[in-house]
Formats: sequence, structure tokens, C-alpha cells
Amino acid sequence: MWLIIGLFAVAAVVGLTMAIAAFQGKFPPVPSAILHGVLAATALVLLLIAVLMKGAGGAALWALGCFLLAAIGGFTLAFGFHARKKPLPPGFVAGHALIAVVGFLLLLAGALKLI
Repeated sequence: MWLIIGLFAVAAVVGLTMAIAAFQGKFPPVPSAILHGVLAATALVLLLIAVLMKGAGGAALWALGCFLLAAIGGFTLAFGFHARKKPLPPGFVAGHALIAVVGFLLLLAGALKLI
């Protein structure tokens, strides 16, 4: 589980740099977007395996739901805006980030046996 948490953490840091750029009216760098997507997708697949194949439940299951929602938002941002060189809507960026942070906190709290 710690590998998954680490991958999501690095993806979050890269995502934060892109969000800052978007909120400043700048276009986030494509390599950052690719790295963010690859890291988050890898962690999401590993979490999906942990939940479906290994029987992880509770907080991990709720985190998976949050990350799946965040992934839908990420795909929308990547292919609906970023790939078309359109400005990223700040509210959408914030919503994507908020859902992902909730998922991360649920996953971390579950791994630490806080919930």
C-alpha cells in the first residue's frame, strides 16, 4: 500500500505545480501533465488490484472511488482542454484536486489504521 501512496504523493506534487501554473493563467507544461497522468494512473491500477484481487476494503475502497472520480476529471482536463490548448477552468482544476486529496487522505488514514 505504501508504494501506491508514494506514487499518488509524487503525482500530487506534480499536479500542484500544474495547478499553480493554471491559476496564474499559464499553460501547464505537457511533460508535467504526462508525468502526472502516468504516475496517477499507475497508482490507480495498483489500488484497483489491491481492492479487487487482494480484498482491501474500508478506506481503500472509498479512496478508490474518489480516485476514479478524480481520474475522470483528469481525463476531461487533459483531453478536453490541455490537448486542445484551451485554458484549464480553475473550478474544474480545484474540483479535480479536491477529490484526489480526499482520496489520498482516506488511503493514508487507512494505511495508518486511523480509520
